[in-house]
Amino acid sequence: MSTEVDQGAAKRVITALAALLLTALTTTGTAGAADGGTPSAGQRIANALRTSPVYVDEAYAEAVPPSRQRQLADRIRRTGLPIKVVLTPLTKGDAFDGESDLLAGTVRDRLPQRRDLVLITSDGDFPDSLQGYEWPGHTHQARKAVTAAGFLDEMRDAGLADLTAKAVDLVAEGKGEQRYEEAMGDLGGSARPTQSGSGTAGSGSGMTGWWLFIAVPALALTALATRAALLRSRRPSPAVPHVVFATARAADEARVRRRAEAEVLALGEATRAADVAATPGLQQALDAYAAAGTVLDGARGLPDLAGALALAQEGRDALTGSPGLPLCFFNPLHGRAALRTGWRPLGRRDRLDVAVCQECADALRNRRAPEVLPDTDEDGRRVPYFEVPAGRSAWAPSGYGSLMSPSAGLARAR
Repeated sequence: MSTEVDQGAAKRVITALAALLLTALTTTGTAGAADGGTPSAGQRIANALRTSPVYVDEAYAEAVPPSRQRQLADRIRRTGLPIKVVLTPLTKGDAFDGESDLLAGTVRDRLPQRRDLVLITSDGDFPDSLQGYEWPGHTHQARKAVTAAGFLDEMRDAGLADLTAKAVDLVAEGKGEQRYEEAMGDLGGSARPTQSGSGTAGSGSGMTGWWLFIAVPALALTALATRAALLRSRRPSPAVPHVVFATARAADEARVRRRAEAEVLALGEATRAADVAATPGLQQALDAYAAAGTVLDGARGLPDLAGALALAQEGRDALTGSPGLPLCFFNPLHGRAALRTGWRPLGRRDRLDVAVCQECADALRNRRAPEVLPDTDEDGRRVPYFEVPAGRSAWAPSGYGSLMSPSAGLARAR
């Protein structure tokens, strides 16, 4: 009798939870359809790709103007391949958290279902590079082909439009792995791990019943959690991550402010203790000290605090009479640069000679994006500080000492 009761209870629980599972899975789509909010960044890109195989964010419009976009689109159509191009800035904390993989997956999920897709996107790790993705397999060797394009000697000083065109050509050629080997000298690839599942069934109907009793609730709970996650992901701007990022930035700013205050104070004491007759650079040091104090008092964020640090460094160098390299161009919070190197900004053919720390030099050598100090542009977006127009920044034209002295940059901004 008790066995029959247990079985009956199990059936009722399983039936109820199965219904819950079905409801969770079917109402997710309905809730999403009812949400009439602003399209997400991924959806906007996918919508644009329905009319043209090339999407270029406004930030890259100068590097890839409309005429070049049309040429790229025609080039893609001539290949007869399902190639799409997405060129958009990627930074930590944005809609794709600075990850090209997340960008590619998000856009693919929002495109109309199709059997094949080749996607060429911006590289989240290195702004001057591209990434290639391909579904469902590797027929066109897209990943290797796109990577190879960036390492070809002929592409060394190419702009973004030319680099993308070359990537399209190599994908169409279908010899991505060979081109990658030729460009790199060593493929260095590894076989993709394969899955060979060999599930074992339970022995006996009692085991199967208890397995269902445990598995169905687990599936139902998983479905509910998935539904909740999907609904949260559809909200245009979750509040918690913004609070977390804002808190982290505030803590970082407070730490840098204390550091700048200490260095400016130390510079002031050093100038007062200096021997006027034996210190030819004393006046320059005093000027740098005064400028650093002014910047520190009116600092509105990390870029200004970094400027105070650069001015303090300039003052110390003037006192010693043996100036070394300035602070790191990409992020002056890294400290004094270790060497000077050539760097080509995205979308430009000419190269700049900048001073970089060892960490950033290693990143450039390995074709990774250096950690760049961010600033806020006139639209409120967080961008690399050197992309802020010179009229709004003393630090963009000076590069914190790489392109001109911090004091000269500050005087020019005034």
